[in-house]
Amino acid sequence: MRVRVIGGGLAGPEAALTAARLGCQVDLYEMRVMVDGKPRLTPAHQTAEFGELVCSNSLKSESPNTAPWLLKQEMRRAGSALLRIADQTAVPAGHALAVDRVEFSRLIAEAIAAEPAIRVIREEVAHLDPADGLTILATGPLTSDALSQEIQRLTGSGHLAFYDSISPIVDAESIDMDRVYFAARWDKGTADYINCPMNRAEYDVFLDALLAAEAAEAKEWEKLDYFEGCLPIEVLARRGRDTIRFGPMKPVGLRDPRTGQTPWAVVQLRKENLRADSYNLVGFQNHLKFGEQARVLRLIPGLENARFLRYGQIHRNTYICAPVLLDENLRLKQEPWLLFAGQLSGVEGYTESIATGLLAGIYAASLVRGEEPAPVPRAAALGSLVHYITHADPKDFQPANITFDLLEPLEEEIRKKVRDKKERHRLQCERSLAAFDSWWAASGHARPPNSSRGGTAGPKE
Repeated sequence: MRVRVIGGGLAGPEAALTAARLGCQVDLYEMRVMVDGKPRLTPAHQTAEFGELVCSNSLKSESPNTAPWLLKQEMRRAGSALLRIADQTAVPAGHALAVDRVEFSRLIAEAIAAEPAIRVIREEVAHLDPADGLTILATGPLTSDALSQEIQRLTGSGHLAFYDSISPIVDAESIDMDRVYFAARWDKGTADYINCPMNRAEYDVFLDALLAAEAAEAKEWEKLDYFEGCLPIEVLARRGRDTIRFGPMKPVGLRDPRTGQTPWAVVQLRKENLRADSYNLVGFQNHLKFGEQARVLRLIPGLENARFLRYGQIHRNTYICAPVLLDENLRLKQEPWLLFAGQLSGVEGYTESIATGLLAGIYAASLVRGEEPAPVPRAAALGSLVHYITHADPKDFQPANITFDLLEPLEEEIRKKVRDKKERHRLQCERSLAAFDSWWAASGHARPPNSSRGGTAGPKE
């Protein structure tokens, strides 16, 4: 049985090369083709090459005991083809792994061409049918209209998003709890929200900074009319000085129990579902430069020293509601012949896209052998990433990068005993790598050579 992989970005080639390495015959489909010497492109791409990086050329941190480093370490141990190529094409970038874009794409193409088990088919796929065999869908955030309609047919029209509105997330430990209070509006339900109160003077300072903040540069393909239901906070603010005070910063029903008074404005922080120790700034999706976000949002009482795990974003994106649709092996629950990988599956970022492509290739190889795949354990970084996209609250589901708040938390007694955050992160990395190694050994795959660039969990600091 051949495995059909659709998409030539990052997740697709990784899935194809992984499945081929594990003994599968693979058909790799890519819709970008050369026509009369010119590439037929998506709105974001400039070439018809595999693995084209359309934004940054960075695959994030290589500093030991960081979450991006941990994810890449597990991927290296599993023999990730694209990560090996990234290492080969690395350019100086401080503590980050950044690549030469052109050389990166060229070596991916070479690897695919050198693999006799992979057949490249340059055409658009617009129909998905179980008769075509086991399929990995990895067409990315700019999936074609025809294929998007086909995905909607299989999943239901309410389970595919085309527009990504993301609020910032802050590390809970960086919130000044002396300046905030817990409350639910009108005291209904449990007091799960952290409330950051502002008086009138504080609100005016914050609003002026927000109105003056510099917007992120929009690429032509990202210039969409905003949905009225998820407008950027800065767009709302331009409609009048009280607009956001009667919108996402509405204080009504949020009396401060310390003063008995209702603040002039309130910023609410909601605990991230399945993201331990982190809070989402409710209604604060925005299209500001990251540095501007940090400067403006730290004017909010209680967030003066906030550490941002993710900044707000609004951009074109296509992804499925994975918590409803996917199992832990990245298969569509109702159509188990179809696997999803890359940003289409609900992850965010280059490394995360490659990671899900790697797992989809591994799982597909097991299915071809007639075996039920053993999902990567929750304790590993790869498992934590998949656990998030398959178990998050569907109502509030948003794509995620790998961060420590996705990882399985340390036991409470260890957290109390080990107060140093760097040491706790080292222990989490050590535990995650051990869990990954046990799973990988049990899977029966031999570890490929030279797969541990950067070593294991780093030394104590």
